[in-house]
Amino acid sequence: MTTVNPTPTSLPAALAEPTVPVRRSWIALIFAANLGVWMAFFTPIQVLLPQQVERIAPTDKEAMLAVVTGLGALAAVLANPLAGALSDRTSLRLANRHLGRRHVWTATGAVIGAFALVVLARQNSIAGVAVAWAAAQVCFNAMLASLTAAIPDRVPVAQRGGVSGWVGIPQALGLVVGAVLVTAVVTGNAAGYAAIALAVLLLSLPFALLTQDDPLPREHRSALRPRALLASMWISPRRHPDFAWAWFTRFLVQTGNALGTLYLLYFLTDGVRVADPEGALLVLILLYTLGMMLTAVVAGRLSDRSGRRKVFVIVSGLIMAVAAVLLAVAPTWPMAIVAALLLGAGYGVYLAVDAALITQVLPTATDRAKDLGVINIANSAPQVLGPALSAPIVVHLGGYPTLYAVTAAVTLVGSVLVLKIRAVP
Repeated sequence: MTTVNPTPTSLPAALAEPTVPVRRSWIALIFAANLGVWMAFFTPIQVLLPQQVERIAPTDKEAMLAVVTGLGALAAVLANPLAGALSDRTSLRLANRHLGRRHVWTATGAVIGAFALVVLARQNSIAGVAVAWAAAQVCFNAMLASLTAAIPDRVPVAQRGGVSGWVGIPQALGLVVGAVLVTAVVTGNAAGYAAIALAVLLLSLPFALLTQDDPLPREHRSALRPRALLASMWISPRRHPDFAWAWFTRFLVQTGNALGTLYLLYFLTDGVRVADPEGALLVLILLYTLGMMLTAVVAGRLSDRSGRRKVFVIVSGLIMAVAAVLLAVAPTWPMAIVAALLLGAGYGVYLAVDAALITQVLPTATDRAKDLGVINIANSAPQVLGPALSAPIVVHLGGYPTLYAVTAAVTLVGSVLVLKIRAVP
């Protein structure tokens, strides 16, 4: 049986299970911070990097984009849990005043990550693009680790589904706002990167500067020993089976998501053959985001009220699998519109409820950010595996119909296996 975070009264505020509901202003600020992070993650992947890679290597764009995004995802896999573990141990003082654990990572990641995007815009080789994108991924994953930990740090369990719904919406909305920003507001690839860099700073820093971040007393801080730190990244599936199943199911669903989205621009160009692929991509992103916004918060609140999480996760997987099957059997523009709405609706339910579920199976309160960083490997690792699987499927194993059939199968299996988790209904 997985051990749920303890709530002894002797624990300091930074480690105690939260009981006071967070206010709307707090939700709005963390919503904005996540919007900035996800704009920085997805706008380059979906719009700016494909444009930049195609300009540098037009005859080998699929393989080169896979290399760039794969290396970036590998950097994310390494950075997220490490940054989380370090934030769990952060105890800083400024002018004899204890600072919190998380916000320094959010603010520093935003500033350095924005600079990395500006550097990325100036690269004219695949190697330069890959290195700069990997650096940006390190910074933004440090931000993501600290922002993700804010949910179990400050939000009571009975409020987590609804709050997770709000926090999940920026994963799609960030791409919409970013895509509009780099296609309709500013022109040119370099200007697009600069606009995203500025957005990260404007959206993320207020949360770090204006919200409370409980300090960690030094007597509760684990020693920072490199060998012990690395060893802590392994969380025994035998001792914590629910955590292990939460990780594995998240990995499968996100692998399906990576398979289905990486080549979406190329799918519209070469599979659907629309006249304006970039415009069509923006339309699909808007519809996807609409579907997600319609379901995320509602599903999260329903799961809070019912106390049940798994049934919502399974239904979300079924909806996403249906969307992928539609693209596999009928790669047409009308069907793409329907699939985008369905995929957004299913993913909205999934992000809200599965995120709340995960916070209820974390092994210990002292390692929340590190453990969530390990969970975030299940989000980032598929970005490495996805390109490795997608490229040969598209080129050699049946093209886009096969790709979306595999997407449906992997997503469905990942959602159904959530039944293996026992501690959460």
